[in-house]
Amino acid sequence: MGGGPHIIAMAIRKIARMGHPVLLKPAEWIDDPTAPEIQHLVDDMLETLIDANGAGLAAPQVYEPLRLVMFQAPGERSVDPGLSEEEAFDHTAPLTVLINPVITPQSDEMEKGWEGCLSIPGMRGLVPRHTDIIYKGTTVDGEVLERRARGFHARVVQHECDHLEGILYPERMDDLSELIFETEAVHWMKK
Repeated sequence: MGGGPHIIAMAIRKIARMGHPVLLKPAEWIDDPTAPEIQHLVDDMLETLIDANGAGLAAPQVYEPLRLVMFQAPGERSVDPGLSEEEAFDHTAPLTVLINPVITPQSDEMEKGWEGCLSIPGMRGLVPRHTDIIYKGTTVDGEVLERRARGFHARVVQHECDHLEGILYPERMDDLSELIFETEAVHWMKK
């Protein structure tokens, strides 16, 4: 009964929704990115992200106030009617786990794009974001990762990192008439 490898099961975690206090405050720095409990959290977040069919997830969204995000720019984003051609699939954005991330905008240029959030189900909003960024952080292996990102890649990184500051995308919007239910998106596609 003992002696074999210890298997830790991954779990799909509940996602915190807008209004929960864990989403409203800055997350805590992770001192040891290679700690087993961080790897376990990453495994659970990955399982949760896959189950929710999302582009990204931040630790506060699964009730863990820690500076950890994961994101990807999946191929199906290229057929999303709310995204411009430039925001479509970006092969430089594979599934990425980033601990203690820092974002540095590379210009003042901003562009609006449609965003949704697993913590605000059923809604979409036109959110202005920097079009060109460099992000840097630590991987679960303790390695430093630095990338330049544009388009949807840059948008999803900024969205997820906002969660680490207690910011949800409606707070970034400059026109709340552009906050809509996903079921009403057909009306925006006509514009």
